[in-house]
Amino acid sequence: MSTAASEGYKNRCRIAVDTCSDLTPEIAATLDVDILGFPYILDGVEKADDIWTSMTPKWFYDQIRSGVKASTAAISVGRYLEYFTECAEEGTPTVYLAFTSALSSSYEHACIAADEVREKYPEFELYVVDNALPCACGELLVLEAVRQRAAGLTAAQLAEWANESKTYVHGYFTLDSLDSLAAGGRIPPAAAQISSKLDIKANLSFDLSGSLTLTGVNRGRKKALKSLVKAFKENYVLDPNLPMTIVTSDCEKDGDWLESAIRKEPGCADLTIIRGAVGPTIGAHVGPGMVAVIFWGKNRADKASLTDRIAKKVRG
Repeated sequence: MSTAASEGYKNRCRIAVDTCSDLTPEIAATLDVDILGFPYILDGVEKADDIWTSMTPKWFYDQIRSGVKASTAAISVGRYLEYFTECAEEGTPTVYLAFTSALSSSYEHACIAADEVREKYPEFELYVVDNALPCACGELLVLEAVRQRAAGLTAAQLAEWANESKTYVHGYFTLDSLDSLAAGGRIPPAAAQISSKLDIKANLSFDLSGSLTLTGVNRGRKKALKSLVKAFKENYVLDPNLPMTIVTSDCEKDGDWLESAIRKEPGCADLTIIRGAVGPTIGAHVGPGMVAVIFWGKNRADKASLTDRIAKKVRG
């Protein structure tokens, strides 16, 4: 084995994400990334999010349109113990880029399991990173993490890189309806009802902790989509080497319009734009009609408000 190959093997690490990142099984297998599935409940039946392996996005979102109730649960401590123990017994250093702790207790569960595994396998390198990123924003982080692993970063360095890099990932999205957020307790039902009656479309993003934030409201869908383009123009930093993502929840035509509008921006005609479907875990909360644009851009920490900076310091 050559010196370079030996060094690459020595620095090898496992990278894991969960299904909230909306990374497809095919891409994950190609990139050598492990995916942990969130459980979700559809019409009272618990299922495992397999990222559209067992159903189509249209079927799932048609169920919600017809009034079927969907909800989610966190990944259990037991599932994390099972996975982390497997990694420890293999002996390969592991980095888990977990869905934002601001929207799920899964990160906390992962930390509990990781502490238990480290106690049993004290020589094992295991890093659990709160990605502080909702939805497919986590996909961009893991895609670049894979490239950094190939460039030689160790597991420890990769975890540090992820913590430093996540504030450069931007995500802006609009919803056709607030009904699913209201059903999940994310907003008051009255707000969803008023929004529907007035044809108000909310534009959302997230703060440094990964919590959802309202960035604006628009009368009508077209204005909401144009607001996504505006957010992209204001925050994108052109780098043809970095892909961006457009994801939708069963509204591909709106995704097509958004992609076309972005490609008309200076320097963006040949950007690599990954198209995806919002998975059942996130889809249970946003419902059909979500459109999101996700990209690498300006450091969000630089423009955080004073109170956000204080909150970040308190969280450590």
